[in-house]
Amino acid sequence: MAWFKRTEKGIQTPTENKKDVPKGLWYKSPTGKIIDQDELARNLWVSPEDDFHVRIGSKEYFEILFDNNEFKELDAKMTSKDPLNFVDTKKYSDRLKDAIDKTGLKDAVRTGVGKSKGKDLVVCCMDFAFIGGSMGAVVGEKIARGIDYAIKHNTPFVMISKSGGARMMEAAYSLMQLAKTSAKLAQLAEAKIPYISLCTDPTTGGTTASYAMLGDINISEPGALIGFAGPRVVRDTTGKDLPEGFQTAEFVLDHGFLDFIAHRKELKNKINLYLDLILNQDIRD
Repeated sequence: MAWFKRTEKGIQTPTENKKDVPKGLWYKSPTGKIIDQDELARNLWVSPEDDFHVRIGSKEYFEILFDNNEFKELDAKMTSKDPLNFVDTKKYSDRLKDAIDKTGLKDAVRTGVGKSKGKDLVVCCMDFAFIGGSMGAVVGEKIARGIDYAIKHNTPFVMISKSGGARMMEAAYSLMQLAKTSAKLAQLAEAKIPYISLCTDPTTGGTTASYAMLGDINISEPGALIGFAGPRVVRDTTGKDLPEGFQTAEFVLDHGFLDFIAHRKELKNKINLYLDLILNQDIRD
């Protein structure tokens, strides 16, 4: 005898009373591993079965790097304008509004100032969720102001890149940020203040062509995509097949564009170790 028996034919539950399974309870990694979202968060958004580093944003990186997640955000309300009245499939002004509403962010980078392992640190972190982490005038200005703060307060500077490149909707205004941020980093170097650049998945385009590769020490998370043009563009331009693992962090490390690859669980310890070594100070536990 069946354990379940329908007493009435037809579906009786009204549509408005049906309950869907909530989204986001599980995550499937590229290798097919299924992970509970809560477990993934406890593991710093790294799949425990295949070690895949899931993309995260400034909120999660600040939690990892700052002691007790305590920090002050600089220029928190700065937002982009639409000086070119740019329109593609939709108005840029509408695209900005949609991105702000969807992500709760003001633009594609946030700057936090706080303590990491007991010492002051300035961290600029990009958010890919905001228009692909594209680099516009606000991104460049916030990074520049973060560097100014680091110089004024003699505080080490960390840049976490996660970007699809320059923001096409701002045209030359966006491209100007490459020179602007690079010049500010030159001032940081003149002040003998250390700069650690962390490349995460993905770090591409104008970001790679400027501040992402200008660190005193350039590091990356495992498996991150790092390059200027995408693999398809490189393949079509050169007309050659690309080597296995092309533009992964491991490939870039082997070819001299990175100094180290740091697992997310070791990120806070590694960054502070590098700073202690650069500053020739006692290494913190």
